[in-house]
Amino acid sequence: MSEFYALVPAAGLGSRMGSELPKQYMPLAGKPMIYHALATLCANPDISLVFVVLAPGDTHWHRYDWSALLDKFGSEKLQPLFCGGATRAESVLNGLLVAEVEPNDWVLVHDAARPCLTAEQLARLIAEVRDDKIGGLLAVPVADTLKRAELVGGNGAVQRVAHTENRAGLWQAQTPQMFPAGLLLQALHTSPLVTDEAAAIEALGYSPKLVSSDSTNLKVTYPQDIRLAEWLLSERIVP
Repeated sequence: MSEFYALVPAAGLGSRMGSELPKQYMPLAGKPMIYHALATLCANPDISLVFVVLAPGDTHWHRYDWSALLDKFGSEKLQPLFCGGATRAESVLNGLLVAEVEPNDWVLVHDAARPCLTAEQLARLIAEVRDDKIGGLLAVPVADTLKRAELVGGNGAVQRVAHTENRAGLWQAQTPQMFPAGLLLQALHTSPLVTDEAAAIEALGYSPKLVSSDSTNLKVTYPQDIRLAEWLLSERIVP
């Protein structure tokens, strides 16, 4: 029987947040941001182990108190791996290699900067993908009108609308993204420059399954996202 593992790449610097502290450790609702995602992943009964892929020189992880997670879910449920790479894809690939999971095991890759993932969203993804041969991801149908921009003006500094994109059939990818470990390893070896795991799987010629999510599973990218994430977390009991 296949096991389920979560893998959280957290080796980045989060430069768009304008902080010297890596984004995954920025304070959010009284905890480092990554804590909230880890709590939701650890609480899922299907997931055997949660791997956190950190930069080799990470000096922050051991400065924080993770005992609330370890005491509640067991010290064997959460494992840091200091093998992160220069890109997300490299960190995920390195994490898979170090974790030594079996090819048929499921791996759920989740962003450290998506702290508002709910237990319900996570359970829905696992339930809808576990019998799929390819895998899938949480995603949201695009609701806004999309504009394609072009640079115009003498110095090329002004962006204007080139045209409106047809949003029919477009989805905004989220995480977790859930794939068999062996297939994901092959995909990342083949396409090391992708920005998410689904793109690597697509490059092999496969079509991942889209599992409907919602906008509350937001990615914290800019400072203004912190307040919204804190409000969302305040509306529920955090594990």
